[in-house]
Amino acid sequence: MRIVFMGSPDFAVPTLRRLAERHDVAAVYTQPPRPAGRGKKNRPTPVARAAAEMGIETRWPKSLRPKEERARLAALEPEAIVVVAYGLILPEAVLNIPKHGCYNLHASLLPRWRGAAPIQRAIMAGDETTGVCVMRMDAGLDTGDVCGCYEVAITEGMTAGELHDVLAEKGAALMAAALDELEREGSLECIPQPTVGVTHAPKIDKREARIDFSRPAREVLAQIHGLSPYPGAWMLLPRQGEASSAVRVRVLRAEPASGAGMPGEVIDDDLAIACGEGAIRPLLLQREGKAPMERVAFLRGFPVAKGTRVVASENA
Repeated sequence: MRIVFMGSPDFAVPTLRRLAERHDVAAVYTQPPRPAGRGKKNRPTPVARAAAEMGIETRWPKSLRPKEERARLAALEPEAIVVVAYGLILPEAVLNIPKHGCYNLHASLLPRWRGAAPIQRAIMAGDETTGVCVMRMDAGLDTGDVCGCYEVAITEGMTAGELHDVLAEKGAALMAAALDELEREGSLECIPQPTVGVTHAPKIDKREARIDFSRPAREVLAQIHGLSPYPGAWMLLPRQGEASSAVRVRVLRAEPASGAGMPGEVIDDDLAIACGEGAIRPLLLQREGKAPMERVAFLRGFPVAKGTRVVASENA
């Protein structure tokens, strides 16, 4: 089939590559290049880079609402539009362009976790399963009929980054199968989403990244793993012998630990930290401006003695 692909981040790349092997991708729509890295030079999206490698025309309009942009899209005469984490809302006039409709790959088991951050929210909520769904798009936010899902277990200690990679590959296969059926049958069997069990996954707010050790250990672990690798849950650790100086440290992986103490207190010499209930032990940490380090290596360069308290305020 002749399709248009719309996507931006790494999550969308496996689907683009899989579809380009089987269909005629007339063009790729993605977010414009934006400043990134230390030099703050404009950097194209991962989808834009993949499209360039494959020789596919790439477009990055700031909006699809202008009549001229819709006309440019319609001139491609797509039979279907595939959307994977594009970053722009498709107006209803755009949804009506392809004769077979627009299909979105969403990283949750709809209607749970509609919205921008379904992978992180699933882990942070302690869900045991999640998945990917192919959805026929309508004018609502992730409210369209579901045309197929693939369920994935969230294993103990799995980070958002690891779950992202699993869902990206499973989602690519799911969307490829859906388009194969669409091409073969001329339509897809899609069913309305249930009206119960709806939850929303808003974009992660930076204020959610600070670790609150007053919460139970299981919730702290879910926060750490749900925000790893980005933006990274963090805490403030005082420098040894410098009570007035604290360093922000991201915790990218942790495990349950035994022992008890005041919330935020280091309760052994191997960096176990007490929570409101139970304790956690960081396994992978990162100081600002440095690469992630395993706990043993981190403690060699930044000793943290038993009895140390995580700083309660950045102004402390």
